[in-house]
Amino acid sequence: MSSSKTEMPLFSRFSVYLKDYKAAFIIAIVGMVGYASIDAWVFSQLQPIIDDSLGKQNYEMLRIAAFFVVPIFIVRGLFNFMGTYTLSWIGNQVVMNMRQELFNKYVNLPVDYHNNHASGELISKVIYDTEQVSAAASKALLTLVREGAFVIGLLVVMFYKSWQLSLVFLVLGPIIAVIVSIVSKRFREVSKNIQQAMGNLTSTVEQVIKGHKVVLMFGGQKQEKQRFAEKNNHNRQQNMKLIVARILSVASIQVIASISLAVVLYISSLPYMVEKLTPGIFATVVFSMIMLLKPLKQLTTVNSEFQRGMAACASVFEVIDQKIEDDSGTQKIERLQGDIAFNDVTFSYPGSATPALKHISFDAKQGQSIALVGRSGSGKSTISSLLTRFYNVQQGQIRLDGMPIQDIKLTNLRKQFALVSQSVTLFNDSIANNIAYASKNVIRERVIEAAKIAHVDEFVDLYPDGYDFMVGEDGANLSGGQRQRIAIARAIYLDAPILILDEATSALDTESERLIQDALDKLQQGRTSIVVAHRLSTIENADKILVIEQGQIIESGDHQSLLDKDGAYSQLHKLQFSEGVKG
Repeated sequence: MSSSKTEMPLFSRFSVYLKDYKAAFIIAIVGMVGYASIDAWVFSQLQPIIDDSLGKQNYEMLRIAAFFVVPIFIVRGLFNFMGTYTLSWIGNQVVMNMRQELFNKYVNLPVDYHNNHASGELISKVIYDTEQVSAAASKALLTLVREGAFVIGLLVVMFYKSWQLSLVFLVLGPIIAVIVSIVSKRFREVSKNIQQAMGNLTSTVEQVIKGHKVVLMFGGQKQEKQRFAEKNNHNRQQNMKLIVARILSVASIQVIASISLAVVLYISSLPYMVEKLTPGIFATVVFSMIMLLKPLKQLTTVNSEFQRGMAACASVFEVIDQKIEDDSGTQKIERLQGDIAFNDVTFSYPGSATPALKHISFDAKQGQSIALVGRSGSGKSTISSLLTRFYNVQQGQIRLDGMPIQDIKLTNLRKQFALVSQSVTLFNDSIANNIAYASKNVIRERVIEAAKIAHVDEFVDLYPDGYDFMVGEDGANLSGGQRQRIAIARAIYLDAPILILDEATSALDTESERLIQDALDKLQQGRTSIVVAHRLSTIENADKILVIEQGQIIESGDHQSLLDKDGAYSQLHKLQFSEGVKG
């Protein structure tokens, strides 16, 4: 009972995607009902053919029928095309719209959501789950309407020819309804498990493809093969459970239908029925009952498709119902001056009891360079994540040009920052389009200028397509240093008032680092910079250096004053310097 209660709101919500295709649905229904009606009408003609033509040896009707057979089947084919093509078109439209809505949701969901969900699972929802919805919208509805109309047509023929023999179906209907209700719940449960298994399977494949070099280097082929085999087998087991449920439900209904047929045959043999039945009526009723077995089987089978579609709907709607990034800002800012102020900021990541930042306070004036140093996990990168509002502060306040960042609209806020991080993300597009990513109008001259400053032009000439060279997925066709230079060129092209450099030169060799550091020095002029650095040599000229330990600022000052204190910064400097000498 609970299954049907949850199913109806789910289907009602799904039907919203169908409301724009009412005209197409009418065409489809006309086609499917027309197709089924012709089949039912053909069966209704068995009785006069047998009784009048063959029984009374009146062959004129057979000769007339011969002329109508081909036209009838042509019309039947046209009705079939109308129904099948139109419903398939509707199904593909629905899956396209649902995929688009799901993708639109993904690009607007908070960073935290993506961090807590495997990308393979999210990809599976877009590819696999929406296909199941498409099957429910096209194949399931096609079978439901067409075969349902055929069953109704056959029942009308049977009751019209002999209502006494057909009464047995008044008992058959409720029994079939009970079986379908019980099996539906099982179908939905198994279908949900299949979707989860597909998500796990996709995640496993994605991890191996992305980490292929690591797998080869560490000899993890056997381990990954075994891991995939387990996920693959689990997926197979879930599919087999669905198949078993489908077979048992079909078999049960066909056994019940066969019992009804046996009862009809027995009743037909009784003396008082023999007197009323002609050979044509008997043949029509029996053949109609036999023909009912196939559509009843398909209607039961399609229930599994429908339940898979509804389970997929639930999975997709679960994502669509997620809250997008909270954008409470109302201020539309074209360009900030670049003043930054952290006032007693404390922040904990969702699900973590330990604060990542504790009572952080500092300010940066327009054009100043603020360097953040400390051990990995001390909270340096968290500061840049709060500035760009990937996460929201829980205590304290961050201000830009004196305005709380919550008051600035997200799209306007993030345009004020150019981010170059340690892990570079490039898209499977040209070098030029990666540099000018998300720009409405790509200005080729500005792209080339940014590329020269970031020393991208030094390797662009190596490729025959130049700036139109395709970098591959995540820049697979480029070296780490080349990817980093393109990311820096992207920041230069953006020309934002605030720069965030998160280990921006970490992937570069010494020569490249020298060139890029020179470019970054030029880029930082007139801009406020937040520099997260591991190599202290890159931030010696910073206006202010903050030493962060366990989410707290333990030292603050410029390079020389911090060395004179002989504290944590001085110890880090001595350690790196001694390592450099040894190297």
